[in-house]
Amino acid sequence: MKKLTTRQHEILGFIQLQFREESFWPSIREIQEHFGFKSTNAVMGHLRALERKGYISRAPGQARTFRVTYDDGTNKPVYAKDVVSIPIYGNISAGYPEGVESSGEVGRLQLDINTAGVNRNRRAFALKVRGESMIDAGIFDGDVVVLEPGAPQDGDIVAALIDNETTLKRFVLRAGRAPYLKAENVDYPELHPVAELIIQGIAKAVVRSL
Repeated sequence: MKKLTTRQHEILGFIQLQFREESFWPSIREIQEHFGFKSTNAVMGHLRALERKGYISRAPGQARTFRVTYDDGTNKPVYAKDVVSIPIYGNISAGYPEGVESSGEVGRLQLDINTAGVNRNRRAFALKVRGESMIDAGIFDGDVVVLEPGAPQDGDIVAALIDNETTLKRFVLRAGRAPYLKAENVDYPELHPVAELIIQGIAKAVVRSL
């Protein structure tokens, strides 16, 4: 394999360390900020160089998504985890429901599919949590929650539109009763829809920055 430059060694090491510890890649912008590059184009240039030299490979059908294929340091093949790049669509309230925010991708998150428990074909997406109503379920203010569309089961944690306001809560389905939402914090009440309850996504994983 072709020899890496010092900077390429550093970038590959940074990617490998985060992927091993967190099971997801740093974003292009996180790499940019960590190394002080002036633009994301510089990051992509180094990633393409690592690809040409055989240390990373491009994920099928995803132009800006890569995965590590060789361990820099031993030159031995490593398990190339199946990585998916999913959009982050802003914030969701984990407190009292709030008005619907304007949609639009604000970033991307690269995750190992098996670790995150998502299906590549189900259009997973992510939202940043704002509030403390789900702390007893291990979801805290500032976490990023990964969700998939689908039909919820009793007990699922969901992103929901309840009477035109959004929130992250546990979905509760009881025989003979209309579905409702339950917080995982005793300081917050149950939420029963007056007009409608629409489930926008089912939580599959939580990503936390330390």
